Amino acid sequence: MDTTWIVIGIVVVVGLWLAMTYNRLVSLRNQARNAWSQIDVQLKRRHDLIPNLVEVVKDAMGYEQETLRQVVEARNSAVNAKGPAEVGVAEAALTAATTKLFALMENYPQLKANDNVMQLQEELTTTENKISFARQFYNDSIMGLNNMVQSFPANMIAGMFGFAVMPHLDIPDAERAVPKVDLR
Repeated sequence: MDTTWIVIGIVVVVGLWLAMTYNRLVSLRNQARNAWSQIDVQLKRRHDLIPNLVEVVKDAMGYEQETLRQVVEARNSAVNAKGPAEVGVAEAALTAATTKLFALMENYPQLKANDNVMQLQEELTTTENKISFARQFYNDSIMGLNNMVQSFPANMIAGMFGFAVMPHLDIPDAERAVPKVDLR
């Protein structure tokens, strides 16, 4: 009779461990998906603001139509990107295009004095900050999930139920370059 209780106890403990490990994996996966959704919300906001900015500045920047075209194309590519890797590349191109646009806008005093332009620039800057925080939360969430999926003995449960490692959002090489500052 004692061995029966020991076996039942072991089965119960193993069953509880399996359930807790599975539930923890589900929780981490849902947190990672939520983190991606938060990035998506901020990127949508960014994508919605950019056409407004282009519309406001296009008349004043008549000579810069190529730059405006690049911004619109980069925005359209970013809107259509799917998955973290593709989104990362498309958003890096959009960041580069909008950075170039902001730099060129400095040459147009009437734009610097335009309240609509200033408000849109401020909103885009705020949105960029929110995107950065959302990316950080996403990568933190992914790290928690990936650690669990790859750690023994949870990796056995993860494998049985189809949990997989999710990709981090990496900074594209173009954004890793240190900006050159010339104060001459």
